[in-house]
Amino acid sequence: MNSALGTAGVALALVASLGGILTVVVAQTKGRPALLKQIPAFVGLVMLGALLAVAALQRALITRDFSVDFVAQNGSRSTSLPFTIATMWAALEGSILLWGLVLAGYLVAVAWKFRTRLDDPVVAWAMLALFVVTAFFFGLMVGPADPFGTVANPPTEGPGPNPLLQDHLLMAFHPPMLYLGYVGVTVPFAFAIGALATGRVGEGWLVETRRWFLFAWGFLTVGIVLGAWWSYEVLGWGGYWAWDPVENASLLPWLTGTAYLHSVMVQERRGMLRVWNLSLLCATFALTILGTFLTRSGVLDSVHAFSESTIGPLFLGFFGLVVVVTLGLIGWRGEQLRAPGRIDSPLSREASFLANNLLFTGFAFVVLFGTVFPLIAEAVDDRRVSVGVPYFNRMAGPIGLMLLFLMAVAPALPWRKASTETLSQRLLWPAWFGVGVVVACVAAGTRGIVPLVAFGLGAFAGAAALRQVILATRRNGWRGLVGRTNGGMIVHFGVVMIAIGLAASGSFAEQAEARMAPGDTRTIHGHEITYVGYEERDSDPTRLVRATEVRVDGRTLEPRLQRFPNASQEIGKPAVRYGIGDTVYVALLQAPREADGTILLRVIVQPLVGWLWAGGAVMVLGTILSAFPGRRRRGTEPTSAPSRWDRRPHDDDTDPVLGGTGAAGTDEPDEQREPVVTT
Repeated sequence: MNSALGTAGVALALVASLGGILTVVVAQTKGRPALLKQIPAFVGLVMLGALLAVAALQRALITRDFSVDFVAQNGSRSTSLPFTIATMWAALEGSILLWGLVLAGYLVAVAWKFRTRLDDPVVAWAMLALFVVTAFFFGLMVGPADPFGTVANPPTEGPGPNPLLQDHLLMAFHPPMLYLGYVGVTVPFAFAIGALATGRVGEGWLVETRRWFLFAWGFLTVGIVLGAWWSYEVLGWGGYWAWDPVENASLLPWLTGTAYLHSVMVQERRGMLRVWNLSLLCATFALTILGTFLTRSGVLDSVHAFSESTIGPLFLGFFGLVVVVTLGLIGWRGEQLRAPGRIDSPLSREASFLANNLLFTGFAFVVLFGTVFPLIAEAVDDRRVSVGVPYFNRMAGPIGLMLLFLMAVAPALPWRKASTETLSQRLLWPAWFGVGVVVACVAAGTRGIVPLVAFGLGAFAGAAALRQVILATRRNGWRGLVGRTNGGMIVHFGVVMIAIGLAASGSFAEQAEARMAPGDTRTIHGHEITYVGYEERDSDPTRLVRATEVRVDGRTLEPRLQRFPNASQEIGKPAVRYGIGDTVYVALLQAPREADGTILLRVIVQPLVGWLWAGGAVMVLGTILSAFPGRRRRGTEPTSAPSRWDRRPHDDDTDPVLGGTGAAGTDEPDEQREPVVTT
């Protein structure tokens, strides 16, 4: 029953997607706009099919229906309920189904948001693009990624999910957050395709989709931070980012998406960088498809990647189709995409945003090259090579420092051009604050050029962001914190916290291994470690646990080794004591094997690791404030307002989307503000 219901749901969603494609194509090519009123019906059927399929798979997992092949391969009677539910996205076919569900949800949201404008050609072509992407994913589930295949002779028990994926509740949230980010990029991409297809390539489509993109970027940010947190607390090596290929696959669209969020402000304000913004947006969507290929094709070795499958070539082909179509449309509309403005001075906000974009795209290229080079080398020379962490660290470090510098300078720059006097006035006390932080760190005994530069630039950028927030709150009170301008500054605060946490924990981590008997106390890197004792017990009763009680500065921790059912070896679970300063990480490397109960511990002391997770939370707060703007200053309305899709720069003189400051939210003198364009 579960298999039949799930198969019917997938088939319904696929047929509805194809029906939506056919309806839009006929309506647009045959001049029959009345057909577009049928779009909500097809959208509803897609959502119904997705819900039926997900409900069937979850029912099969929860009831342990081992006649369904996906359950036989990944389910287990001994897996607890939360991880039984999360098993759906712990394996290939279920993760594709989750993608389809999220995509169907976005499809419903778009159809509802634009329900009164479905006959608008831009909306119609955007819906066509969304239906095409939906048909591709549900088509995969009909073919090589079918989650509802059946087993002729069902087993009575399954192996369960990977033990590493059923030992922390972050597993229940990290992949869905990433999917909400990945899939959310499809919406602005679809509207970009609609704008290119209709030739209505003004700034209107940016205004309509910037909040959609901002939410997708926010979800992707949350997913990446949760993934790093999961890695830190589960894998036992004391790190949070290993430049793993699948980690990189999630970082790539985040980098290009962040570049887009900044450069799109230049287009909104000055009408510039149209081709660049379309290219960035399409590249961000294409990189989500490439990342999915890397994760689900089995071509890369990773703790995150799924086993080898036959869907890799299909994803690669779809990626190629996306690239060819978008490049073709951009080339076709090249004449209409000519920018009406130009950069007047290197000392201007638009010039700093362009430099920001070059750094982000360069960063993305560095990560992409290091990630796919082993695949290229194997395909060309039939030899396996690897690109190690040192390559990424050497390349990413300088780029990150330059981005911190631009984070401080860019918000202080006015549009068009700035005088050196104006710039020095705005950056004087943030710069002195950065210098003071470096001097204080040196006086406190901190050594090392890279961390000192990072601390100084981080303080510089943080103080510059604080200055912008103070100016806004002076004008508008605490309501000034709500809006795109200061939401962006709060995001910058979060980035600064993460940058300082990365620099401190990466540069000053100390590690030691200690063999201890019950009652032993040692001081390790300034922290008192006491081994109290151990016990063996069954838990849940899904696993055998060898637990060790360790006190770190008087606080009890319990690092342990666990053996899950059907697992061939014990899996370590470290214990972490977070602090405002140091974080102490304790991992049990060897359980007691002697009569005296001696164990082997690894103790890692890292400063400011907690700043990473706190910085991620601050970034989320800033994203929310950016998405829900407060008081807006409207520009002078023309007698005949332009179409919402054909808006020119400053038809709607609102604050920028993220991280910038508009005329209503800065301290720019009037002569340095761009006048409102109303023609």
